Amino acid sequence: MAITLYMVAPSPAVRAVQITAKALGIELKEKPLNFLEGEHLKPEYLKINPQHTVPTIVEDDGFTLWDSNAINAYLVSKYGKNDSLYPKDLKKRALVDQRLHFNNGVAFATGLKIIGAILRAGKTTIDDKDQEDLNRVYAFIEAFLEGKQWIAGDCVTIADYNLYATVSAMNVLVPIDGKKYPKVAAWYKKVDALPEVEVSKKGLGMFEAMIKGKLK
Repeated sequence: MAITLYMVAPSPAVRAVQITAKALGIELKEKPLNFLEGEHLKPEYLKINPQHTVPTIVEDDGFTLWDSNAINAYLVSKYGKNDSLYPKDLKKRALVDQRLHFNNGVAFATGLKIIGAILRAGKTTIDDKDQEDLNRVYAFIEAFLEGKQWIAGDCVTIADYNLYATVSAMNVLVPIDGKKYPKVAAWYKKVDALPEVEVSKKGLGMFEAMIKGKLK
């Protein structure tokens, strides 16, 4: 079993898929795309993914899927030895799904806006509005963690993987304040120490170097 992963290593969404695949023991055949050279806009890639985003997976039978939330849910549902990472129980799964939607619609969207301004618009500082926006995300996560060991309950799920990947990028922009958000800081440290997360560290390092190289 080999799954092709079209990817850009620093991408939080790509790193979330790498973490999940590692946890499941899935071999990924990684195919990096050079966005600066427009490889994601070439006809051959648009045929695979008309949205020209990463990550995208292609299985041996030609099945193709993109969006890290959809990919990770699919991988666990198909290849997981159990359902702990994406529970079959309706209420438990609904909570995981809610966290995943929060990650995409709020956390990732907030970070992406700031990252885009730095990488594409030449912004060289993290201003007060950026800090306010990212701290707002941290505050939501702090509330989600109330009474919970992990982001969606008492065990690790793909919601932890996906949100960790996003928060790891946010943490480069505006470091987590452990005094304001102790639950977020503790959760981040706990996820960061998981063995399957190690596979994403190289990409995170690339992201950090890329961002810090642009900031004054």
